[in-house]
Amino acid sequence: MLENEKWDRTGKIVALAAFIGLVVDGMDLQMLALSLPRIMKEMNISSVMGGALGTYTFVGMGIGGIFAGWLADRLGRVRVIFWSILTFSIFTSGIALSQEFWQIAAMRFISGLGLGAVYGLGNLLAAEYAPTRIRTTVGGAMQAGWSVGYVLAALLSSYILPNFGWRFLFAVAIIPGALALCLLRNISDPPSWLAARQAALMAGKRENEFVKIWSDKKMRVTLVLWIITSISLQFGYYGAVSWLPSYLVKDLGVNLQKMGWYIAATYCAMIIGKLITGYLADGLGRRALWVFCGLSTAVALPVIMRYATPSSVAYLLLIFGLFYGAPWAINSTYMNESYPTAVRGTAMSLSHNSGRIGAAISPLVIGLVASQYSISAGIALLGITYFIAALIPGIWIAEKMYDPKAGEVRGEAGTGIPAVKPATGR
Repeated sequence: MLENEKWDRTGKIVALAAFIGLVVDGMDLQMLALSLPRIMKEMNISSVMGGALGTYTFVGMGIGGIFAGWLADRLGRVRVIFWSILTFSIFTSGIALSQEFWQIAAMRFISGLGLGAVYGLGNLLAAEYAPTRIRTTVGGAMQAGWSVGYVLAALLSSYILPNFGWRFLFAVAIIPGALALCLLRNISDPPSWLAARQAALMAGKRENEFVKIWSDKKMRVTLVLWIITSISLQFGYYGAVSWLPSYLVKDLGVNLQKMGWYIAATYCAMIIGKLITGYLADGLGRRALWVFCGLSTAVALPVIMRYATPSSVAYLLLIFGLFYGAPWAINSTYMNESYPTAVRGTAMSLSHNSGRIGAAISPLVIGLVASQYSISAGIALLGITYFIAALIPGIWIAEKMYDPKAGEVRGEAGTGIPAVKPATGR
């Protein structure tokens, strides 16, 4: 890996476009949550049907993420992410025109296909352009875009919902999507992917990416370990995100106005935590920071839930925000550097999107615990999943196994790809 790599203009534009895509990703999920009460009232639908809208979104994201990762290995990164951003921009904005529940449900599913692709491919594309020495700094800043989207959605909804309604809130989603598309318009695929494609052509045959991953023991084991880690991390993260507002209101008696400010402050702390974590991981190592952040969150969750009071929770949530989103600053870089370029899109998407199993069942599990004990007890138990997510890579997954920017320079073991000239990044 080269220490004197330059982060050129193209790489910076790619990172900015991916950052905007992640902002929209965060905005989308929050806009649905904040608009749901008004949608349910206007459409006269039950809470079960309202909740199903989120389910349709997550199902679409899982399918879209895995399929897009495979297509990105086959057709190129930029082409697939361009169409993914176009898809979610059009169909998220299209919700504004929906007149019936099934129309909203269909829009949510199709927009989810695009959203799921943008997360994985946006991080992958930025990783393949960013120099190794600042890759987690870039990744942390991009992951902060996710949290920025949460904050923007809260701010926009506080003005748009009471004045213009939920339809206009979804309509504005086309603006950042259009900006990201403009930035990607003349961008070429990363030199590392072009080198991998050239190597595949030289080999004379093209093996299915899924078969290639599973037939290689090293990649197969790495994939399984990352899938377990992703399920654990997303179980913990989305469980906390889903139930934190209810915890503040029901367990601590915080009023709705204060609750909104507390949640916004937590997300702001999360942005800072991701930026700091990404920067430190470039200097101290992905693995060391990953373990530290995961174990710190595992300890912080039960402690905060045990000692929080209505008067202290505002301060404790700032600590909570710094820790529980921090692993995401390292996640994409650590994972992208675990796979060779020829199958990175497929493997990365499988690793991340399989974790949506944890995201889907976590709110239900916490709900069951809350029905028997309390919401705080359910959130405290999430420390166990953060503990698991910290230790699996910490013990079994080495960092920097492959350089996303270098391409298949040495004929990477187990990939069946012959050596080619190094990708220069130009």
